[in-house]
Amino acid sequence: MATSTTKAPAGEEPPGPPPKTGGEGTARRRGALLHRLDVKGAPYAFVAPFFVVFAAFSFYPLIYTSWISLHQVELATLDVMEWVAFDNYVELWNDSRFWNALLNTITIGVISTVPQLLMALGLAHLLNYRMRASLFFRVASLVPYATSVAAAALVFTMIFERDFGMINWALGAVGVDPVDWEADKWPAQVAISTIVIWRWTGYNALLYLAAMQAIPADRYEAASLDGASRWKQFTHVTIPGIRSTIVFTIVLSTIGATQLFGEPLIFGQGPNGVTGGADNQYQTLGLLLYEEGWKNYQMGRSATVAWAMFLLLVLVFVAQRLIKRLRSRTS
Repeated sequence: MATSTTKAPAGEEPPGPPPKTGGEGTARRRGALLHRLDVKGAPYAFVAPFFVVFAAFSFYPLIYTSWISLHQVELATLDVMEWVAFDNYVELWNDSRFWNALLNTITIGVISTVPQLLMALGLAHLLNYRMRASLFFRVASLVPYATSVAAAALVFTMIFERDFGMINWALGAVGVDPVDWEADKWPAQVAISTIVIWRWTGYNALLYLAAMQAIPADRYEAASLDGASRWKQFTHVTIPGIRSTIVFTIVLSTIGATQLFGEPLIFGQGPNGVTGGADNQYQTLGLLLYEEGWKNYQMGRSATVAWAMFLLLVLVFVAQRLIKRLRSRTS
């Protein structure tokens, strides 16, 4: 059965589909708009909570602290501010307590960070081997990190106690005179560093272990075929393979050392904890910040110390980037 077709006259276009009604066109435009918002706006919606929390609890306090540091403010009357410009920074620069706290922060940071990261690296290397109960040892290495700083500091304070502490008992057993760990500068800093090392070694070891397990096994096989010993494999395969993780832990340890507060505060056992000992022999920048704000009630000077700590971290990171850039140019 034949069908007939209708051809459009010459010079005319064939009739198209019937035009859509206004409601259908509006629905299609609305759907296209929602699709564009979903594709382009959804990523911003997902990351928005982080920026809201960061702005409320990090960025705003940072800006407000900088504003307070330019005023003379007392803790009891925070709404009364007297503009002093940079006088707080000048006084802090000329304050011997600040330089003492800065030096103590650096020395305690070095004494605690270097052994801590070296021990964590060795512990991670041992945990990387296949052994029985490896999961138990990995979980056990996190127990010090899960322990509160107050509990850890109290236990170590009793261990380093002058008259009845376990350390002095052990020293006396081998004929060494007891050490006044809290009163002397270097023993106090070593004791505080011991608390930090005990708490953070296992945490850093697990970071190193995770990075080590991401190294391809064929690198070790190739090194073994070339006759490399276990030590050579560790220094030429493992260390280069986790270099970025090592830098990350150094950054974290530097931040933690700059903000060190709980360990020396509890180690002092009372009023001496705030001042870092009778002679400020182990007072850190964190303790100085607390002393200025909550003991001397000078919130302006306390905010100045906080910004000095922030600027110190900025200088450390800038120096680290410059060293890294110089090494990349020379290599």
